[in-house]
Amino acid sequence: MLLTAIRNTAFALLALVITQTSALSFTLEVGGKIKNTTDAENKTYVFTDKELFAMPVHSITTTTSWTPRVKFDGVLLADILAKVGAEGTMMTLYALNDYYIDVPISDVAKYNMILAYKMGGEMLKVRDFGPLFLIYPRDAGGAELNSPLYNSRFIWQINRIVIK
Repeated sequence: MLLTAIRNTAFALLALVITQTSALSFTLEVGGKIKNTTDAENKTYVFTDKELFAMPVHSITTTTSWTPRVKFDGVLLADILAKVGAEGTMMTLYALNDYYIDVPISDVAKYNMILAYKMGGEMLKVRDFGPLFLIYPRDAGGAELNSPLYNSRFIWQINRIVIK
């Protein structure tokens, strides 16, 4: 009986670990006008979370319309665009719920935005802006970045980018 209880507890813990691990895994698909692909058939580059975590980490400490001043950590959007060989002037960022926003690629050089996967040192979860949240340096950007136009570009739950 004790052995059965131990075995059942072990299975329950293993199931919990598997569930938690898979819940944290995510991908970012980039398509459209790109030169480099990982999926030639679909003409897309698919980043795994591990590949994104291996890229240089950059931070922006700022407020958003939904958060107090906090440190966000992630990858430079410029690094993503360079890796895929982006050749467009506009990008459409899509969220898990198919919400999307168009952002000019010129913003990338001008503002050095990041695709954040951490907020306040904690991994972003889907329920709190994850897996990826586009962060501009709002507090350092003056009135322009604190406008309705730029507030609308702070898209979260990002899973796909299309270069146009």
